[in-house]
Amino acid sequence: MSLRNALLALLTVEPMTGYDLAKRFGSSVGNVWHAPDSQIYPELRRMLQDGLLESEEVAWGRKGRKIEYTITEQGRTAFGDWMDSDLQWTRDRDPMHLRAAYFEYATPDRARAQLMAYREHIRQIRGQWQHQIDEVEAGTSETLNRRLQSVPASEHRRSTAFKKFTYEGLVARADAEISWADRGLVLLDELDALDAADAADTPESADQATASSSSSS
Repeated sequence: MSLRNALLALLTVEPMTGYDLAKRFGSSVGNVWHAPDSQIYPELRRMLQDGLLESEEVAWGRKGRKIEYTITEQGRTAFGDWMDSDLQWTRDRDPMHLRAAYFEYATPDRARAQLMAYREHIRQIRGQWQHQIDEVEAGTSETLNRRLQSVPASEHRRSTAFKKFTYEGLVARADAEISWADRGLVLLDELDALDAADAADTPESADQATASSSSSS
């Protein structure tokens, strides 16, 4: 039900077409809940059937028409009920941490490359989240400013603070993952050094060293 409530959250600001919702989704709630267009449009139709939205055709461009969605009172009530309800936690799906648990099956070079790629990926995402914080602080966040226009002035401080708080949490999470990847790279180096030391201490290595010494004498 999280996709449904993410869409309701956007529609509490203003009526939007499916195109506008998909576009706004990617630049706002999409930072914490990803959903492709192939999921958004069917969900909008279900929300209409459930009485959470109303729709009407509006002009689009010079000759086109689009369906615009407006949240109903029933939809606002449903969204408020969801916000006040307890979250039902789901199990994570984390392919990078799954791989890390079995890095002994990967070659050290490939394990190292995967950690470095993951670290760079998280750094890029972190930059996007930090940019959101910068915009909130500067008052230039288009998404937040639209929301502020739809709520009383007395709510502006809370709306702004909670948006910044959310992105600060995402940045902190990214910093933790970057640090984890760094530790993984150090661990690979340490394990390689231990393996090399173990190999040097094996009987075969000692025999080879003795044979080499004998032949040279």
